[in-house]
Parts: sequence; structure tokens; C-alpha cells
Amino acid sequence: MSGTGTVTATPNTTAITSTTVRGRVATVLAVLLALGIGYVGVNYLLAPESTASGFGLPEWPHGGAAAFLDAKGIRDLASGIAVLVLLGTGHRRALGRLLLVDALIPLGDAITVLTHHGSAVAAFGIHGATAVTVAATGALLLTERRSTSS
Repeated sequence: MSGTGTVTATPNTTAITSTTVRGRVATVLAVLLALGIGYVGVNYLLAPESTASGFGLPEWPHGGAAAFLDAKGIRDLASGIAVLVLLGTGHRRALGRLLLVDALIPLGDAITVLTHHGSAVAAFGIHGATAVTVAATGALLLTERRSTSS
């Protein structure tokens, strides 16, 4: 307090603002999405038959055609790593753009499941919800205020 009875703030005081909270939420969501899709990718590479059943399609490729499951595993693992690389290097706007584009992957997966008479629950509950979450996280990152301090 100063001699006049007023409280003065010190320059080192850090306030938690809605901008800070939004940034932390975006970071947590991005990390969870990256780890989640990376985990799915690893599972497709290590145990493709058991993992594939949760995708929502009524049938899966067998024999030599099952290599498509490896391709899905690699795609998912690489998607997770790309998110972590951009986040780790501080390229948050680029990450936001990437996530908006990446939201097309689960959207396409949902459409694929529905058009091949798969599970509507999986199409909407897994793939649709993932698409919305990925797009929302991208939007949060793109609407962050840029820091003016270096």
C-alpha cells in the first residue's frame, strides 16, 4: 500500500487471463490429440486386427490387403508426431492451420464408415467427435493473441 491507502501492483504480478486459459486449454487438447492418435497408430502397427474392429467398418482387409492397416498406423503415428513437433517448436499458428486440415481425416473416416454400412455410433461418436475436437483445437490456436513481448 502507498501512503494514500491505495494498493499498487508490482510489475512482476502475473494475472491469469482468459487468453492464458485459452492457450493452456489449446495446448492440453493438442497434446492429448497427438498422444491419442499416436497411440492408435502404434496399435495399428502392433496389433492391427484387434485395433481395426473399433474403427466402425463391417469388414477389414485380409491377407496381403491387410497392409492397409499398417498404412493407417503409420499415418496416425505421423499425424501425432507432427502435432508434437509444431507444438514443441512454438509454431502455434502453423499447428492451428495443420489441425484444421487434419480435421478432414476423421471427417473422411466418418463418411467412409457410413457409406460402407458401418457403425453409425463409431462414425459419429468416434470419428465425428474427433473431427470436431481437432477443428476446435485448431480454431483455439488460430485465435490466440500474439505475444508482444519477446
